[in-house]
Amino acid sequence: MHLLEPRPQPSRKMRWLAPVYAIGLTLISGALLFTALHKNPFHALYMFFIQPLTTGYGWSELLVKASPQILIAQGLAVGFRARVYNIGAEGQLIVGAIFGGGVAIMTDGSSAAWILPVMVLAGAIGGALWGALAAWLKTQFNAEETLTTLMLTYIASLLLAWLVNGPWRDPAGQNFPQSIMFGDAASFPVLLAGSRVNASLFITLAVVALFQLLISKSFLAYQIEVAGQAPAAARYAGFSQKKAIWLGLCLSGLTAGLAGVGEVAGPVGQLNLNISPGYGFSAIIVAWLGRLHPLGMVLSGLLMALIYLGGEAAQVSLQLPAAMTGLFQGMLLFFLLAADAFINNRFRRRKPATRFA
Repeated sequence: MHLLEPRPQPSRKMRWLAPVYAIGLTLISGALLFTALHKNPFHALYMFFIQPLTTGYGWSELLVKASPQILIAQGLAVGFRARVYNIGAEGQLIVGAIFGGGVAIMTDGSSAAWILPVMVLAGAIGGALWGALAAWLKTQFNAEETLTTLMLTYIASLLLAWLVNGPWRDPAGQNFPQSIMFGDAASFPVLLAGSRVNASLFITLAVVALFQLLISKSFLAYQIEVAGQAPAAARYAGFSQKKAIWLGLCLSGLTAGLAGVGEVAGPVGQLNLNISPGYGFSAIIVAWLGRLHPLGMVLSGLLMALIYLGGEAAQVSLQLPAAMTGLFQGMLLFFLLAADAFINNRFRRRKPATRFA
């Protein structure tokens, strides 16, 4: 009989190599899957991971899709370090988009320079408030944040649907569930002509730099990690576990809200039902694949963006279903979690108990 038991000292080297193994196993599994679908595995993997990067437009789209995922993952990582598992960043992204988009709609027709900064601030506040609601439920009623954050995502989606089908629907939009297109004053400037890369990229870069300082120079980061890994020791040292919960959920909500504003004031340009293809969920994989490190999450965010691009290319060139993107993301997360399980634990053979007549 085999059982898993915790290793006395998990290998730090293997922990950092785990994402490499996960990526390799994902590629092997993908090749087997393409073979089963009667597709040339080498050509399919080329179309999925190489072909999107053979054009300048592909590289620009990589940045467009990576930026929100990296931004959300930075905030999620703070909570994950404290063992606060926010699964509802998608809902916080939507609420941030609603708050920021609401400013754009209410100031439509104005060219004032303050509109975009207020949209960014409103989006950050909206996302943080949605995260704070889950933190309040956790600290007051001990409600599992994995459930409450996920359920709040559905509420946010329904709220968005009501707004774009009702009070905020574009009168000239032929009854489509969408708001008016935002004006220039409510949109991020485009950085590269002929692309969708916009100035919201600077917000992501600034947040990465701030979070790098947080984990490397801040005593607060140490408090958060201790509160998550050893609550009893944290209480003895005077660290507040409730503070870690509030900080983890509010910060992750704030970054998700910023990502929401970046989408509606950037490539999307309005409020509609397709603000995000699931960035709030894929950012969870980005955080774990990047080992909760700000710079590691930049690399994993680029990889996840490439999977999105490859999935779109595979739909067109190989006639594969859109679900292929989610399948590759799921395989990547599965192999990463499996690798972590064997890094932190080891097999132990236990002899079955002898029974005497």
